[in-house]
Amino acid sequence: MYKLPYYNEDDEEIVKQFVRDHPFAFISGIDAENKPVATQIPLFIDERDEKIFLTGHIMRNTDHHKAFEQNQNVLAVFTGPHTYVSATWYDNPFQASTWNFMSVHAKGIIRFGNENELIAILKRLTLHYENNNTDSSTVFDNLPVEYTNRIMKAIVAFEIEVTSMEHVFKLSQDRDEKSYDNIVNKLKQQGGDATEIGTIMEKRKSKVFRS
Repeated sequence: MYKLPYYNEDDEEIVKQFVRDHPFAFISGIDAENKPVATQIPLFIDERDEKIFLTGHIMRNTDHHKAFEQNQNVLAVFTGPHTYVSATWYDNPFQASTWNFMSVHAKGIIRFGNENELIAILKRLTLHYENNNTDSSTVFDNLPVEYTNRIMKAIVAFEIEVTSMEHVFKLSQDRDEKSYDNIVNKLKQQGGDATEIGTIMEKRKSKVFRS
């Protein structure tokens, strides 16, 4: 991770909101034989007793489930939009080009839950992603009991107590103001992630160039 001061966001709430806005995380760990494992799943972020927790569920008896049972240390990576930035957009174009991106790395200890905790996370997930539409056919409480009983045997809930949370918001903060403005203009013409990064940079400019 790039631990450079100008890529750092001072407001912790903004970092946590980034996690909420980009919940589909890449979680990885090491098994008992020191082999890496990984999977991607949506996670919730919660705070209680001045601690941060991540919750979700995974399929049982997979390589990552077995590895996390053997070694409870987990890394969860949350990523957002990213884009190529051409050095031709700099005031001095004879430099290396780069990539702008936003990422949060949360390290912690995983704990697997019981059936009641699994039911709670499934209810929360289905309601949240169905926009709290309690009439939706796919929310947990509206699914057939036979179906939920079957799928619950194949999955397990978990909670990660976060021990450290680091981030990189690499958004051309190390450039001069003229180059910064030109990068924003060029990115906003690209569409997709480039436009999103350009818009974020535009909103954050006052933090980069304080008058």
